[in-house]
Amino acid sequence: MDHYKTPWMTEELEIFRDSVRRFLDKEFVPNQERWNKQGYVDREAWLRAGEMGLLCASIPEQYGGVGGNFAHEAVINIELTRALVNFGIGVHNGILAHYILAYGSEKQKQRWLPRMATGELVGAIAMSEPGVGSDLKSVKTRAVRDGDDYLISGSKTFITNGFHANLICVVTKTNPELGAKGISLVMVETEGQTGFRRGKLLEKIGQKAQDTAELFFDEVRVPVNNLLGAAEGLGFGQLMQQLPQERMIIALSAQASMHRAIEFTTEYVRQREVFGQQLSELQNTRFKLAECKTVATIATTFVDQCMMQLLAGELDTTTAAMAKWWTTQKNCEVIDECLQLHGGYGYILEYPIARMYANARVSKIYGGSNEIMKELIARRVI
Repeated sequence: MDHYKTPWMTEELEIFRDSVRRFLDKEFVPNQERWNKQGYVDREAWLRAGEMGLLCASIPEQYGGVGGNFAHEAVINIELTRALVNFGIGVHNGILAHYILAYGSEKQKQRWLPRMATGELVGAIAMSEPGVGSDLKSVKTRAVRDGDDYLISGSKTFITNGFHANLICVVTKTNPELGAKGISLVMVETEGQTGFRRGKLLEKIGQKAQDTAELFFDEVRVPVNNLLGAAEGLGFGQLMQQLPQERMIIALSAQASMHRAIEFTTEYVRQREVFGQQLSELQNTRFKLAECKTVATIATTFVDQCMMQLLAGELDTTTAAMAKWWTTQKNCEVIDECLQLHGGYGYILEYPIARMYANARVSKIYGGSNEIMKELIARRVI
């Protein structure tokens, strides 16, 4: 962003950012249109990302990671947004890998994290179910104890990385009578797994290359040792502890998206002529872009403040909820204004702004809907 110094950015992170940008421009951007049509990135893309050090960037080196911190994840997500690349690295890196790091046993960490870092394992987290979205306490998937195993039965939907994922953290009830206190997180390795089935790829409005699928579990047998945490019933608390970081991933992408939309639009209005003059010379154009730039700048400064808190271990759930709902809402508004300045061309998918418009809408839904975010904030206020 012009004339703005990101407070958490270091020289090392700038070098990392430049390498990520070059990698995406070379390896991912040229394939994006083909991936959009097939509904998922090539499996090889995960292995290439692993070779480049994009996977598990914030996981310690002893577990095969890069040894960075969340700032490295932030850089990756911002660069993916800038490149208009749909790739489920946020779930893989920033969410699932950190569930394992935070709650997994030493044996679990050594078993799964190094292979996640290479791309051999693609991670997903299975929360949402048909008819159960943000209300995680109401999940119906069951894990029934059978000797040294669990038998998992249920269905999940809207699962990011669902097409490729071969390591899935399943949010399930181990004791349905206890409500939220009966929820556990159980890791499922899908290779050769009887009773596990992937449903169809879900055809979405946007983010078309980001594979999103239904998953079905029919008495899938997994060892009790695949439970995350020291005991059953800790899952809901584990989810709540990790959600601020997940919501920061979304907020980081949203603020980056605003700036990218303004860049595309500024370039367009300088080239487009109407009524014998450049579109950029009309007062309405100038005022609209001024408004958009102001909103984007406010978003970035707020998100950067949240980043500093997160890196210091001080980001609370309420502030993360504020960042998530406000940036995603404003991102949709900014993109809409930018699309309007493109006129009819803004509705044509050949133009980046049209793809951004379609991609942005779901951000007000996933990671907890914005209505849920406001409810969380209201509990602190009232």
